[in-house]
Amino acid sequence: MQFPLKRLTPLMLLSLVAACSPSAPEDAAELLSVQVHTLQPEDAALHVVLPGRAVAAHEAEVRPQVDGIVARRLFEEGSEVRAGQPLYQLDDTTLRAGRDEAKARLNHAYATCGAAREEARRLAQLAQAQLVSKQDNDRSAAAYQRAEAEIQMAMASLQTAKVALDHARIAAPISGRVGRSNITEGALVTSHQPEALTTVRGLDPMYVDLSQSAAEWLQLSRGIADGRLRDNRQLPVDIQLEDGSRLQQTGTLQFSDVSVDPATGTYALRVRVANPEGVLLPGMYVSASIGAGVRRDALLVPMQAVSRDATGKTHVMVVDGEGMVSDRPVQLGRALGERWLVERGLSAGERVVVQGQHKLQVGSRIAPVAWVAPGAGTTDAASVAQEG
Repeated sequence: MQFPLKRLTPLMLLSLVAACSPSAPEDAAELLSVQVHTLQPEDAALHVVLPGRAVAAHEAEVRPQVDGIVARRLFEEGSEVRAGQPLYQLDDTTLRAGRDEAKARLNHAYATCGAAREEARRLAQLAQAQLVSKQDNDRSAAAYQRAEAEIQMAMASLQTAKVALDHARIAAPISGRVGRSNITEGALVTSHQPEALTTVRGLDPMYVDLSQSAAEWLQLSRGIADGRLRDNRQLPVDIQLEDGSRLQQTGTLQFSDVSVDPATGTYALRVRVANPEGVLLPGMYVSASIGAGVRRDALLVPMQAVSRDATGKTHVMVVDGEGMVSDRPVQLGRALGERWLVERGLSAGERVVVQGQHKLQVGSRIAPVAWVAPGAGTTDAASVAQEG
C-alpha cells in the first residue's frame, strides 16, 4: 500500500528526512574529561622496613679490681662522664700501708745488695792473690746475685702496691652516660664480685640492630645478578621511633652478618646513626627503612589508578591513542610511597586512568586530561606532551 506524498504534513516530512539521514558524529565537546597518567621509566630506590632495637655503640660495666669499702661516690647518676674520670673512691688506708711497706722492702734490698756487692768485690781480689778459697769467693758472688734479685722483687712488689692503690679510685673506662649506681657508700666490694657497680654507655653514635629474612636477601641478590636491580646499600637509612615519629638523623649500614639464624631464618644487620640529642636509648624499639637496591627503568603507577576485582586481582583502565578505554590486568610489586611498582601488564608510554574510573565503561571514549600528583604543584611535562 502506497501512502500518497501529498497527504504528508511538513512536520512529518522533516521527521522522515531525519530518520533516513546518517547519524552525526559524536561531538568531541561532549566527551567526558578524565585525568590520566602517562607511565615513564625511572630508577626507583627500593626500601625494606625492618624492626630492630637500639644498642649503645660502646658499653662498659664498672667493676672493682681490689677489695675495699666504698668511701664516696664521685658522680651524678645519669650524667655524662669522660674516660678516666673517677666514679668511686674506696677506703685506701690498707693499700697505702701496703705501698709504704713495699717501699721499705725495696730500700732494704738496695742496702743489702750494696753490702753484698762490696763483699763480693773484696773476696774476688783476695781470690786472685790466693788468700781465700775458691769456695768462699763463689759463695760471696752468689750472695751478691741474690741481693740483686731481691731488688727486682721488691720493685715489682712496690709496683703492684701502687697499682692496687690506684685501683682504689675506680674510674670510668669509656666516655659516655653513666647509669644508676648499684652500691652506696659503706658497701663492701670485692675484685671478683658478679654485680657491676654501674654501667657507662656511649650514646653518640648509636647502633640499631635489625634482622632480615634470608628470602629477602636472596631476592635482592638475584635481582642484582640478573641486572634488574643495582646494589645501593649506601643509601641513608631512615629510623622511625616507637611513637611513629622519624629520627632527624639518618643512619648508614655498617655490616650484614655472615650467617643465618636457623631458628628464625633471619640474619643480622647493624646500622650506625648519630645521636647528638640522646633521643635513642639502649633497648628502644625502632624500625628502619633500608635501601634494598635500585630498580632500573621501573614503571610506577599511582595507587588510586588501581582497582581489585572480586578475586583480588588488580586492574587498571588504559586509554589508547583514540581515547578509547580498556581494562588491563596488571601484576604489582611493592608500594613505593603513593605508587605501586609495576611488575607486568603495562609498558612505558601507556596512559592509565587515575581519577573517574567509576564513571567509565570499557569501550567508551574520553577526553584525557593530564593528572597532577597531589603536592606536585606542576603538571607532569611528559603527560602533557602525551595528552597533546
